[in-house]
Amino acid sequence: MKIERLVLLTIFIISTCGLVYELIAGALASYLLGDSITQFSLVIGIYLFAMGIGSFFSKYITKNVVDTFIEIELLIGLIGGLSAPLLFLIFNFVEFFELYLYFIVFIIGCLVGLEIPLLMIVLKDKFQFSALVANVFTFDYIGALLASIAFPLFFVPQFGLINTSLIFGIFNLLVGVAISFFFTEHIKRPMLLRIKALLMLLVLGITLWYSDSILSFSEKSLYGENIMYSKTTKYQRLVLTHERNDYKLYLNNNLQFSSFDEYRYHEAFVHPAMAAASNIEEILILGGGDGMAAREILKYPRVKKITLVDLDHEMTTIFKSNKLLKRLNNNSLWNPKLEVVNQDAFVWLDSTNKKYDVIFIDFPDPSNFSLGKLYSTVFYKKVKAHLGNKGIVTVQSTSPFFAPKSFWCINETLKSTFANVLPYHVYLPSFGEWGFNIVYPGRDLAVLRKVPRLKYYDYNLKSLTYFPLDMRSNEKIVNRINNQNLVTVFNKEWSAY
Repeated sequence: MKIERLVLLTIFIISTCGLVYELIAGALASYLLGDSITQFSLVIGIYLFAMGIGSFFSKYITKNVVDTFIEIELLIGLIGGLSAPLLFLIFNFVEFFELYLYFIVFIIGCLVGLEIPLLMIVLKDKFQFSALVANVFTFDYIGALLASIAFPLFFVPQFGLINTSLIFGIFNLLVGVAISFFFTEHIKRPMLLRIKALLMLLVLGITLWYSDSILSFSEKSLYGENIMYSKTTKYQRLVLTHERNDYKLYLNNNLQFSSFDEYRYHEAFVHPAMAAASNIEEILILGGGDGMAAREILKYPRVKKITLVDLDHEMTTIFKSNKLLKRLNNNSLWNPKLEVVNQDAFVWLDSTNKKYDVIFIDFPDPSNFSLGKLYSTVFYKKVKAHLGNKGIVTVQSTSPFFAPKSFWCINETLKSTFANVLPYHVYLPSFGEWGFNIVYPGRDLAVLRKVPRLKYYDYNLKSLTYFPLDMRSNEKIVNRINNQNLVTVFNKEWSAY
């Protein structure tokens, strides 16, 4: 009974660890390389293929099976545990990073593919075959389920990718040590295996102790700036950097703003709509968790209520609590006129019937399907249902210079839902040309009220609506939720930079 429980626990742990290494590789590839759909697909495909190869070659292992199984557990623990810190460290120093990533995924997959067949060989004389097969696969699938749930909801937010890989590597090593004690009589050199395990545990333990330093070094080399804050949330990796008087926010390795010129972006994003809307009492911001757009909106005394819907609680929390960031957004997230809602905007819009005078859509660029749905016809129809009479919508629409097809795809998608859509763009030194689309009622946009004095935008919207030839596109693509054409186009365009 004691051995049976150990076996079931072993199966549970190794299946959990195996899936976690796969998830870590996919998440890390998505974070460092972007294009999450492609990266997760490649990682999963290579990993499963490698597991098949490992399973195939397991039939050639006929001698010293217990020793071999323990050796494999130790190797998986060491390589899987070190995979995340190693990949973070080499990312900024090697060419063809993808080859290193996929090679590590392949090696781990082959070793994981050997585990279950060898374990079944070890146990075939101790259990009835049908019961052995049933128990092995039952606990294998249960472990996989636990890993898929706990990885995004607990381990990544609490420990981050590096610490998570090291922790599960230690679990794998401990499995090898436990097996060496329970099957001592079947092992030729148990002491040697335990010494190896101890040395590997020491390596992972030391790496775990210095994991924060490893991450800081890798991110500093990646960004070339001083890291003042970094955190992996349930949804994204937040990194704040500073260099002299310039502060920058990165989400999943993508620059979101620079304090040097963010005022250009936010003035051009907010004030054309606020100046032209017939009413500005009720405002909705979708995204914009940094509070910068809210800062600009609050310059209008007639605003009565701002509802800001941002998915990530960690994002809005840091911009409410950090002294420097509160100074950047003028403490807008604490303003009594503003309500913060930390929910998925796609879902939240279905939970309210409220109408808004002006809606600002300030999401990150559509680099994956989770974000791409927020640029779809379905989403814009949801937005339209919450737009008041003569209401105005402004949408962040990526760069018409670096990604012209993507920009005009957003424009075409909006035009499929709204009658009047005007594209415009602004130059940002940190980003280059950046684009927006404004949805307006059936009349010309014009200044209707007294407006605040600004640093950049002079309320001459027409001057921002001319697009040179290299920022135009003849393709008319509409982003629908069932095909997400925008995500494919966007990743193809930005992959060149």
